[in-house]
Amino acid sequence: VQLQASGGGLVQAGGSLRLSCAASGRTVSNYAMGWFRQAPGKERVFVAHVSWAGSSTYYSDSVKGRFTISRDNAENTLYLQMNSLKPEDTAVYYCAARMWFGTTAVGDYAYWGQGTLVTVSS
Repeated sequence: VQLQASGGGLVQAGGSLRLSCAASGRTVSNYAMGWFRQAPGKERVFVAHVSWAGSSTYYSDSVKGRFTISRDNAENTLYLQMNSLKPEDTAVYYCAARMWFGTTAVGDYAYWGQGTLVTVSS
């Protein structure tokens, strides 16, 4: 599975961005997919993930109610709609995929995109 994240940029606090992750390779619709982020000098952490059919989602407490994860299996694309952005959301955002839904651990994801930088100014 190959993943390509895009959509990052510079936005003011309170603004919105939508990240996309284009997937190719194996039948991506068979995989659970997620978003992670890594702030400067910090470890990569879980943001949100979605089951292969899109019916189940789970969010970290820090983004719950502000971010929405979704997928379009017909287009092999994963999305992350980010609203009410805060300066602490500044990070490189990575999309990832694995066979089974239900884990937030970085090490449990086998496939990773290259990351897209989101910068939120105060």
